[in-house]
Amino acid sequence: MNNSQQRGTTERSQVRRAELIATGRKLFADTSYDALSMDDIAKHAGVAKGLIYYYFKSKRGYYLAIVEDSVSELVARAGGEADLPNAERVRRTIDGYLQYAEHHHAAYRTIVTGGVGSDAEVLAIRDAVREELVATIAEGAYGRRTLPPVARLALVGWLSSVEGITLEWIGGLAADPAGRPERAELGALLVRQLRATLTVIEEFVPECPAPPAPEETADRNADRKDDLAPVTGSP
Repeated sequence: MNNSQQRGTTERSQVRRAELIATGRKLFADTSYDALSMDDIAKHAGVAKGLIYYYFKSKRGYYLAIVEDSVSELVARAGGEADLPNAERVRRTIDGYLQYAEHHHAAYRTIVTGGVGSDAEVLAIRDAVREELVATIAEGAYGRRTLPPVARLALVGWLSSVEGITLEWIGGLAADPAGRPERAELGALLVRQLRATLTVIEEFVPECPAPPAPEETADRNADRKDDLAPVTGSP
């Protein structure tokens, strides 16, 4: 087999693997892990069961691959556009995070809660994504990814509250979409909470000064309107 043929075979394998992961994400969004057999998965995917074993070795391996794929997408959405000014990057990070949760309820719950029965490997994946998100926020706020312990703990605490708020929000979206805040408003709330956290961090860790707040205006109502503008930065 020449290089071109090898490359074509590899590309087809990557496409097929990605298709199987996409199918799995849909299946596990509606059905519990224990309720799905490999026969069920193969039937829905329209492939022989052996092909799934070929790519993922086991049902557990398949499930973990789906979780890792979901995590990669979440991190990519939250941490993109690194060339933006720091403040705008933080806002985009939060919006990307909420956008993922809004459109991938089941995957988000799996990432945040640790998956089936608090699976240790899924928890490890969750912890890794938390560390990456905290580092992304730190880079946007301070221009560096590593922080003194107290500053890091404060950001972890903020992120934990973000997870709880987001879980409550997507649960409300499923039950009553019209009665819940829009993503832009929730994003603005989380940005303000982050700003308060950064201010507290500065009190305890002076070497981590809070980034300058947006210029205040005399009209407090105007301030509130600005705070609730879409976190993407559009008017």
